[in-house]
Amino acid sequence: MTRETPLERGSRRSRVAATVVVAVGLVWTLVPLAWMALSSVKPSEQVTAATPDLLFTPTLGNYRELFTGANDLAPYIWHSMLAAGAAAVLAVVLGAPAGYGLARTRTRGKRHLSFWIISTRMAPIAAVVLPLFLIYRRLGLLDSVPGLVLAYLTFSLPFAIWLMSAFFAQVPYSLEESALVAGCSRWQAFWYVVLPLTKPGLVTTFVLCLVFSWNDYAFALVFSGPGSQTLPIAASQLVTQTGIDWGQLTAIGTIVVVPMMLVGIAVRRWLVTGLTLGAVTGE
Repeated sequence: MTRETPLERGSRRSRVAATVVVAVGLVWTLVPLAWMALSSVKPSEQVTAATPDLLFTPTLGNYRELFTGANDLAPYIWHSMLAAGAAAVLAVVLGAPAGYGLARTRTRGKRHLSFWIISTRMAPIAAVVLPLFLIYRRLGLLDSVPGLVLAYLTFSLPFAIWLMSAFFAQVPYSLEESALVAGCSRWQAFWYVVLPLTKPGLVTTFVLCLVFSWNDYAFALVFSGPGSQTLPIAASQLVTQTGIDWGQLTAIGTIVVVPMMLVGIAVRRWLVTGLTLGAVTGE
C-alpha cells in the first residue's frame, strides 16, 4: 500500500474542508426554507405550538385563506409578475447595447465611467425615494405598475450595464473584425456575432434583475397603492397590531420564494456558465 505524499494529503484535506463548508452552507440555507414550506401546510394551531411537531395532517387552509375573501392574493401576484418581469426585460434590453458600448469604448475615463455607473447601484434607496416620489406625484405615476417598473430600473439598469459590459469584454474583438470584413455593419456584428456568444450573460443578468425586483419592498411601499401593490406588501399586511398570522405568513413566504427558485433551476446551466465567465470583475 502506497503512502500519501504531503501534496496528496493536503489535497484530500482541502476537499474534505470544502465538502464540510458546502454542507454547512446548504443546511444554513435550506433548513429555514424547508421549515417555512412545512409550516405553511400545518394547521394554524400547530404553527405556533410551543413544541414543534413534525407529525401532522397537511392542510392547504393557509393557502386557501390567502385567495378567498378580502385577502385575495391574486392581484398582488399579478402586479409582482408584471412589474418585476417588465423591469428585468427592460434592464437587459437597454443594458446590453449600453454594456457593449462601454466594453468597446477606448477612452481615458472608461474606468471612472464604469465605476460611476455601478456606484448608482450602491446608493441607498432612501437617497432616491424622495426625489422619485416628487417626480412621480407630478407625473401621475404613483400607484401604478409603470411607476414601479421605472423605480426598479433605477437600480437594475446600472447593474445590468456594468455586468453586461464585463461579459462583452470577454468576447474577442477579432470576431467582430471578421464580421465587419465580411460585410456586416456594426449593428449586425453585434446582433449576429457578439450577442449569441453572451447568452449566458444575458440570462444571468435577467435572472438577477428579476430577483432584485421581485423581492423589493422599499420601492413598492412608497410608490404602490391599492391598484399596484406587490407580494412583499401583501406579506407585511399580515403583521398587524392584533397579532401575526404565522400560517398565512409562511404560506405567502413560500409563494414568494418558490417561483424564483424554479426560475433559477430552469436556467441553472446558463447561470453557472454566466457566473463563471469572470463577469463580476467589472471592466
